[in-house]
Amino acid sequence: MEGWAPVNGRQQHVVIIGGGPGGYESALVAAQLGARVTVVEQNGLGGAAVLTDCVPSKTLIATSDFMSRFAAAGRLGVGFEGTRDDQHAEAHATQVNGRILDLASAQSHDIRAQVERVGVSVRIGRGRIAGPGKVAVELADGGAELLAADVILLAVGCAPRVMPTAIPDGERILTWQQIYDLRELPERLIVVGSGVTGAELAHAYLGLGSHVTLVSSRDRVLPGEDADAATVIENVFRRRGMTVLGHSRMQSARRDGDEVVVTLEDGREVRGSHVLLAVGSVPLTGDIGLDTVGVEVGDAGHIVVDRVSRTSVQGVYAAGDCTGVLPLASVAAMQGRIAMAHSLGDAVAPLNLRGVCANIFTDPEIATVGYSQADVESGRVEARTITMPLSTNPRAKMRNITDGFVKIFSRPGGGTVIGGVVVAPQASELIYPLAVAVQNRLTVDQLASTFSVYPSMTGTIAEAARRLHESES
Repeated sequence: MEGWAPVNGRQQHVVIIGGGPGGYESALVAAQLGARVTVVEQNGLGGAAVLTDCVPSKTLIATSDFMSRFAAAGRLGVGFEGTRDDQHAEAHATQVNGRILDLASAQSHDIRAQVERVGVSVRIGRGRIAGPGKVAVELADGGAELLAADVILLAVGCAPRVMPTAIPDGERILTWQQIYDLRELPERLIVVGSGVTGAELAHAYLGLGSHVTLVSSRDRVLPGEDADAATVIENVFRRRGMTVLGHSRMQSARRDGDEVVVTLEDGREVRGSHVLLAVGSVPLTGDIGLDTVGVEVGDAGHIVVDRVSRTSVQGVYAAGDCTGVLPLASVAAMQGRIAMAHSLGDAVAPLNLRGVCANIFTDPEIATVGYSQADVESGRVEARTITMPLSTNPRAKMRNITDGFVKIFSRPGGGTVIGGVVVAPQASELIYPLAVAVQNRLTVDQLASTFSVYPSMTGTIAEAARRLHESES
């Protein structure tokens, strides 16, 4: 498709600042559409999502979940045999973290090979807008380059938020990007923040054998999620031995010899061996030349974009966490693909957040799509709701699964599926049929009349759809 989007008979040049999901997915699309493409990335292709955030954290969680299978084996009649009385599974932090970092590096290498294979040029260094249609690059090897661009895409991401009263030292006071340098498993880990990152990593270290205290400023963990789902997760956390401190806001964190002390706003002190700070993130938009061309940013520093990823400046687009739209790799990638299609003249549909699947990788997982319980309760949308527990599902019984449910939202009258929640092991896989239904406006009758395997976890989705039909009649 060479020359798909010519300008005055010449090939357009797309410069992408940031090589995370929003950046490298954009590069692939732009190259396919015939543009000349340059990606400027400071650390490595894949960005923070691959190198320090999403891929490493989910690998850590997968390791923890594997460990947890040993703890549950006894309930299935399976045990360790042998002469030793103390046989048990044990996580070795150096090997675990070494594997995680090797996997992240390999993934980054694969992504770079993929984009270079389609003709994309990669610059390792720091990029910033130097003026209309210009990107200045400070190369990691010390050189510099000025690139002329017909289209600029900003995909610079975010970094962990740091509080002045809790400065990370990379040893015992840690952000979520620093935990993979640990050479020992935290004996007593304090996790500050009960949002998605805090809950996921608290779950991971609990499964690996740490004693975990989760400090939550709200009345429950995962305050932004489906309340029923969050309640299940918090109950599981407590049952497995995690200490959950609700309504507890951190004031400060400090070192005290080989311990850390987290002081809460009410004066209580929590002591541990390490503290993991998961108190939000900030967009990396402060020094990339936005003011040079007048790109509008919000109060928190996020780049303001519309549904086709345009900024306030012609020819400048933005994608990913730096836009504050929805902090998911899948959304970043979709924003980037939409930006390239729009800028290079391909057919494009605006971003539809109602079709976005999201997942929280606790155990059980929480997967969601479409409208939520909060939308229904606030009157934002009218819906019929059904919740089916997994405890009665035959496949769940075989796998000793006792926690979890399927929840479906449908429009009254026609029965169109408009949302869903799945709380289960591998909910990230089980949400897909509900996502297909939401995206394609299928009805509960269509969902219910589709064959499901027996026995299977998806059988509960079909049963929930049948119950919604019954409530319609």
